Amino acid sequence: MTPNITNINSSLLVHKPPLHDLLRKPAAMGASGSNKPKNPFKAVLAGGIAGGIEICITFPTEYVKTQLQLSEKGGANKYTGIMDCVKKTVNGHGVRGLYRGLSSLVYGSIPKSAIRFGTFEMLANQAREGGQKLTVTQGLLCGLGAGVAEAIFAVCPMETIKVKFIHDQTSANPKYRGFFHGVQQIVGEQGFRGIYQGLTATILKQGSNQAIRFGVMTTLCNWYQGADPNATVSIPMKGLFGAFAGAASVFGNTPLDVVKTRMQGLDANRYASTWDCAKQIYTNEGMKAFYKGTVPRLCRVCLDVALVFMIYDVTVQFLNVAWPEKDSDHV
Repeated sequence: MTPNITNINSSLLVHKPPLHDLLRKPAAMGASGSNKPKNPFKAVLAGGIAGGIEICITFPTEYVKTQLQLSEKGGANKYTGIMDCVKKTVNGHGVRGLYRGLSSLVYGSIPKSAIRFGTFEMLANQAREGGQKLTVTQGLLCGLGAGVAEAIFAVCPMETIKVKFIHDQTSANPKYRGFFHGVQQIVGEQGFRGIYQGLTATILKQGSNQAIRFGVMTTLCNWYQGADPNATVSIPMKGLFGAFAGAASVFGNTPLDVVKTRMQGLDANRYASTWDCAKQIYTNEGMKAFYKGTVPRLCRVCLDVALVFMIYDVTVQFLNVAWPEKDSDHV
């Protein structure tokens, strides 16, 4: 008698579904449209892994965006556009020049994403009532809280170091020989305040960033699920939704990103405050200056957010297999 292969396979895969099933069936996640509570420790671990992978892929676009935002009208380091920035960087420093400052973001992106997703899931667990989906307002507010937390504990020092490293490369004689040497130099010259420049602008930027992104993700996933709160959203669809969420955040807060970048550059002492920085940019360079670097930032952020949400979900699913929990508190 021929054995029933289907039944055998089904029984074997009860506890460890194959990869293609994992990719088809997303993890239960507030950010991606499911209504089940999440273990924040898994969210922290998955977020950190996703952040580390993502930044290694997208950093060159972040480098170009930062250089364009640091380039002031009439300045010696002014670039005419994206390709001009890439060309001058490669000619002067080789392809490796496009990765200047990567180490600061790798060291920072892991805790940044970990804090973001861990905080979001913790707040989302509190916001849900009776196992219902997050509302758009709840998704936006939970995202705001996550953005503020990551700004204070990870993004501000990480971004300040990154901007100073990239800005230093435009100098005739760069003084930072590596990540740890650069940090030592900055702290030695300016104290710990030197790595927390532009904190207000960073909080405004990251808070609005994550409020917009998680708000848009919640909106799109709720729309996709329709009346069925348990309907799954595929990994590729989450990537698409993530790209839309990233684009919305770029158009919504690029002016804040420009101000933050200027406040964290090597010439930050020219500005008395975040408001003074914005005022000087407007007075000296006009309104268009607030949208410098929009195109490279748009390319990077759309890819960034799409990748992070997809990698995050896949990572959580593998963690669910390796670290199973009871249904009442299953991630």
